[in-house]
Amino acid sequence: MRGLRRFSWLLLAICLLGVVGTLPGQTPVSPTEPPATVAPSISATSNPAGGSAPTVVAGGASSTPLRLNIGLEGGGKPADVSVAIQLVVLMTLLTLAPSLVILMTSFTRIVIVLGFVRTAIGVPSAPANQIIVGLALFLTFFLMGPVFDRMNAEALQPYLAGEVTSVQAVEKATVPLREFMLKQTRTRDLEFFLELGRFPPTRVEDLPLRVVVPAFVISELQTAFQMGFLLFLPFLVVDFLVSSILMALGMMMMPPAIVSLPFKLLLFVLVDGWHLVVRSLVESFR
Repeated sequence: MRGLRRFSWLLLAICLLGVVGTLPGQTPVSPTEPPATVAPSISATSNPAGGSAPTVVAGGASSTPLRLNIGLEGGGKPADVSVAIQLVVLMTLLTLAPSLVILMTSFTRIVIVLGFVRTAIGVPSAPANQIIVGLALFLTFFLMGPVFDRMNAEALQPYLAGEVTSVQAVEKATVPLREFMLKQTRTRDLEFFLELGRFPPTRVEDLPLRVVVPAFVISELQTAFQMGFLLFLPFLVVDFLVSSILMALGMMMMPPAIVSLPFKLLLFVLVDGWHLVVRSLVESFR
């Protein structure tokens, strides 16, 4: 039995060798003959950098050498950064886009005030967070429309037309955004960050963004909390009235928040509260 297995494997090996030897394009090599050697010929090919580089060609036939070029090529415009660096900067900006929208536009004040409105009414889940954030985002685009138009006209379109470099386009794009933030920033906050950074006396037009942005955020938080306090006052009056009436009726076991909630909703609807809040937010930026 063991001998039969060996014979079967030997027969299979002979058949495979015969198939491999008869494949098209292959010349069987006799074991007594040494394999033929092909002498390489050297031909000179032109080098774009100047001079000629030898290229080894087998059998004297001409062949184009394969070159692997790894580098940062120019952006196509004089005095401009390379395309690879521009792509890296673009991907970085896309990653930081949510932070830029939140901290460098009117989004911060709007979303905080809308959150205060929902809390003052007493319904923490209506409207939902998605509605609050979506409304704040569209109001931000509405308010920042003139600023975005200036950035497009003064920076993006000249850059696409090849009139300015990418660095100059970024500098021109920051000018309208800086003017918007400085208009909403308190002088006290600017002076505070100038002192922290130990900056010399600087003109407002020359203030760097690392001073303007944190000062703008602090000013927006201060303004948003002031507006939130004013929004809480009428609803607080309703809570006081409901609590006093329940106390006078001897219904001390009844939670005042449950009784006052319908009255606060009725008051907010009668005065068209959402219209007043949005109108106040829009006018606060003008």
